[in-house]
Amino acid sequence: MREHAEVQVRAGAEADLKALTDIYNHYVRETSITFDTTVFTPEQRRSWLHSHPEDGPHRLLVAQDVRFAGPDPSKHPADGILGYATSSPFRPKAAYSTSVEVSVYCAPQAAGGGIGTLLYKALFEALADEDVHRAYAGVALPNDASVRLHTRFGFRHVGTYGEVGRKFGRYWDVAWYEKRLD
Repeated sequence: MREHAEVQVRAGAEADLKALTDIYNHYVRETSITFDTTVFTPEQRRSWLHSHPEDGPHRLLVAQDVRFAGPDPSKHPADGILGYATSSPFRPKAAYSTSVEVSVYCAPQAAGGGIGTLLYKALFEALADEDVHRAYAGVALPNDASVRLHTRFGFRHVGTYGEVGRKFGRYWDVAWYEKRLD
């Protein structure tokens, strides 16, 4: 992993919405990493952003190159956003409330530079004081980088759904990973 002295990890903010949407849309258009097939506008992603408050078990953390940040990065245009990580509800039923689904997305120019590791480290540190028992991650296959990332953070493979999603005219498998958090 490269040195990240110029990268700040912080809670996502309204000013980040366009940059976060642009990152996600790259994966929608270019990869099978997400099974969304239609790009989003920032307005369409606003409710997603607001579903991740600054505290609690459902977080949104962003990595930003501080050379591009204003005096208060959460209130200024989000230039230099290198990626983001989230913890979201695993399932909507109440008994699942102590489980989260986690994901990480890096800006294309930042992929492979350790930003995902930096974001997950901060996310799991933030979740350490929350009432969260398990984290789950679905990885569309093949995706060796994501498998390595999750394995490095102590996730274990618990199963694979075969040909569960169709995108770009073919079917894709999704491997599921689990991590104990308490």
